[in-house]
Amino acid sequence: MNLRRVHFSWCRWFASSPSTISSSVSWISPLQLSKFNAHKPDPPPETTRTEARRKSKYISHDAAINLIKRERDPQHALEIFNMVSEQKGFNHNNATYATILNKLAQSKKFKAVDAVLYQMKYDACKYHEGIFLNLMKHFSNSSMHERVLEMFYAIQPIVREKPSLKCISTCLNLLIEANQVDLAQQFLMHLKKSLNLKLNTCIVNILVKHHCKNGDLESAFEVVKEMKKTKLSYPNLITYSTLIDGLCQCGRLTEAMDLFEEMISRDQILPDVLTYNILINGFCRGGKVDRARKILDFMKSKGCNPNVFNYSALMNGFCKEERLEEAKELLDEMKSFGIKPDTVVYTTLIDCYCRTGRVDEAIELLKEMKERRCKADTVTFNVILGGLCREGRIEDALEMLDKLPYEGIYLNKGSYRIVLNSLCQKGELNKAKELLRLMMGRGFVPHYATSNELLVSLCEAGMADDATMALFGLAEMGFKPLPDSWTLFVESICRERKLLPAFELLDELVNEDFD
Repeated sequence: MNLRRVHFSWCRWFASSPSTISSSVSWISPLQLSKFNAHKPDPPPETTRTEARRKSKYISHDAAINLIKRERDPQHALEIFNMVSEQKGFNHNNATYATILNKLAQSKKFKAVDAVLYQMKYDACKYHEGIFLNLMKHFSNSSMHERVLEMFYAIQPIVREKPSLKCISTCLNLLIEANQVDLAQQFLMHLKKSLNLKLNTCIVNILVKHHCKNGDLESAFEVVKEMKKTKLSYPNLITYSTLIDGLCQCGRLTEAMDLFEEMISRDQILPDVLTYNILINGFCRGGKVDRARKILDFMKSKGCNPNVFNYSALMNGFCKEERLEEAKELLDEMKSFGIKPDTVVYTTLIDCYCRTGRVDEAIELLKEMKERRCKADTVTFNVILGGLCREGRIEDALEMLDKLPYEGIYLNKGSYRIVLNSLCQKGELNKAKELLRLMMGRGFVPHYATSNELLVSLCEAGMADDATMALFGLAEMGFKPLPDSWTLFVESICRERKLLPAFELLDELVNEDFD
C-alpha cells in the first residue's frame, strides 16, 4: 500500500457514513501513517556503460555539425567527430567532414587536418570540392602556399571529379595575390599538361591583375594579346577595367581614356559604375578634377546612374583642391537624385570645412548627419576635434571629449591625443594634466613624445608635484621617460627639495627594468 492510496482511502472513509465502511479495513491513524509507509523504494537496476550508450539518443548529422561548430576546443571537436562515427549506422558525409576540417584549419591544427584528409580517401562518401576551396584559403592565410597547391591536387583523387573553373581561378588567384609567381607558373603548367586547359578569360584576368598590381603594364597587355591570338576567349569588362586602373595608377591618363573608348567602340563593351569610378579616381589623383566631373556627366548621359562611391570620389577631388562650394553642390546633387550620402562623404566634406577654418559649418553638417540617420564614426569626430583645436576653441574640444562617451559614441586614443597635443603646444598645462587624468581613467595612454613633452613642460613651469603624479600614473601604464626628461624631472624635484617621490619612482622604474 503506498502513500497516495492510503491517503485516498482514509479521506473516502472519513467522508462516508459508518454503515458503508467495510469491517475488513482496519483504521490507520494519520499520525502513524508515515511510520506505516516508511520502507524505502527499491533502487533502480544497475546498467552497464555499454547499455547506457545503447539507450542514449542517436546523434544525427545535423546535430553533430552543430556540436562541432559550438565547440571552442578543436581537440574536443575532433573527439565529437570521432565519437558520433561509432554509432551504429552512422557514416560521415560531406557536411560533417567540411565542418571538422574548417574547425581544425581555423585553429591551425594542420596535422589533424592531414589525418582527416587521409581518412577521407578510404571513406565511401560523395565529396564536394568546396571542402578543398576552403582549405586553400586557410593555408594561404597561414602563408603555406605549397599546401594550397597540394589541396588543389588532392581534389581529383578524393572528389573523383575534375576541378571546376571556380576552383582553378581561386587557386591561381591565391598564389598571385601572395606574389608566388613560381608556384603560379608551376600551376599553369599543370593545368595545360594534366587538365588540357586553355587560356581563358578568367585566368587571363587574374594574370592581368597581377601585372598591373606590380606596375608591369607591358606584361599585362602582352597577356591580353596572347589571349586574343588563341581566339578561344576575349577580354571582358573586368579585363578592360583592370587595365584602365593600371594605367590610371601610373598616371597614364590619356592612354586610359583611349583604352576606355576602344572598349566601347570596338569591342562593344559598356562600362559600369566601377569602370567610371576608376577613371574619376584616376583623374582626381592626377589633379584633373574638372575632367573627372565631365566623366560623371558623361556617365549620366549614357544612362549609367552614379552611385555614392562615384560622388564620393569626385567630392574627395574637389576637397583636396579646397573647392568647397563645388563639393557642397555635389552633396546637394546627390540628395536631389535620392542617393543617401554615407559617412565617408560627410566626413570628407567636414574635413574640408575644418581645414578652411569653417568649423561651425562642419558642426552643422554633423547635426545633418544625425538628422538623416547617418552615423558619424571616430574619424568624423577626430576631424572636428582637430578643427576646434586649430581655431583655439579648446573648451569646445574638451567638452566634446567629456560628453561624447556618455552619448554612446566611441572615441579612440587619437581623439584625446589631438586635444592633449594642442594643450601642450599652447602651454595650457593645468588643462593638459586634467585631460591626462581623464584620458588614463578611460584606459588610453598618450603618445610617447607627448608624454615626455608634458613632463618637461610641467617641470620647466615649476609644477614638480604635478609632474610626479603624472609620471606615476604613466609608469603604471608602461611608460618610461626619455633620459633627458628623467634628468630634468630629478633636477626639478631636487630644486624643490622633494627627494622622496623621486627615489620612490626611481626604485619603481629600476625594478620594472629588472623584472
